[in-house]
Amino acid sequence: MPNNDDLLALPVGQFIDAIAAKTPTPGGGSVAGVVGAMAVALAEMALNFTQGKKKYAKHEEFHAHLAARLRKMRGMFQDLVADDISAYGLYQETTRREDGPEKDTAMQLALAAAIDVPREAAKLSLALLEDLQAFADKCSPYLISDLAAAAALAAATARLSDYNVRVNVPQVADAAGADEVRRSSADDLAKAGQLLTSIEQSIGKHLQ
Repeated sequence: MPNNDDLLALPVGQFIDAIAAKTPTPGGGSVAGVVGAMAVALAEMALNFTQGKKKYAKHEEFHAHLAARLRKMRGMFQDLVADDISAYGLYQETTRREDGPEKDTAMQLALAAAIDVPREAAKLSLALLEDLQAFADKCSPYLISDLAAAAALAAATARLSDYNVRVNVPQVADAAGADEVRRSSADDLAKAGQLLTSIEQSIGKHLQ
């Protein structure tokens, strides 16, 4: 299995093979990061074909600002792929420790890392969906289906992230804290769905 730095350098086919392999990573969390990065990349493509066109000259400042944001988001999603693998490695290492208070503390820290990664992915997905919503009426109609696909992938990333939160949160010792994380994740998932619906409605005339 390639190390974290090499994983995203694999050809697509080999990356898919790595996911399918009988190994715990890359798994759902890593896939969420990749799906998020692909969502951003599609948005960037739509922007690249729109930006600079005379028809959209009045939106040039918005397009330039969006381009910088998307570049940063894509890098952040890619970083989350490695972060997810590292978080799982920390958890796996902790399970091998001898039972005792130190193991319990280490386990809670490992769980926090395993939850923080998908929570960050969900927040990034919401930021991307909000940017896509703002971009929808400033995008070339020839690229609107790519914008829609980007939004659908971003919403899917939020859902994948919620799954990863929900599978880990029952092990959190702080019951009140666990409930808050669960609620926050559910709220973000609901917001992602609302944003996707809003985007689809705003571009509906192009997708008949």
